[in-house]
Amino acid sequence: MKEFCERLKFLRAERGLTQKDVAKAIGVAQSAVTFWENGKRVPNALAIIALAKFFDVSADYLLGLTDFS
Repeated sequence: MKEFCERLKFLRAERGLTQKDVAKAIGVAQSAVTFWENGKRVPNALAIIALAKFFDVSADYLLGLTDFS
């Protein structure tokens, strides 16, 4: 989970996006993105897929299963 939190924050910051921007793009509340980045909650499979598509990376990369995006 730690890798997911760090990678989500990194991808968002690298693109100069706010949590609100990401939330709006994938159709969730800003609080969901905040919880994910802080490790308070785990996103469901649909949210992981949406994030991977939005950031153009693999779900495995987001989840820390591989270092290749």
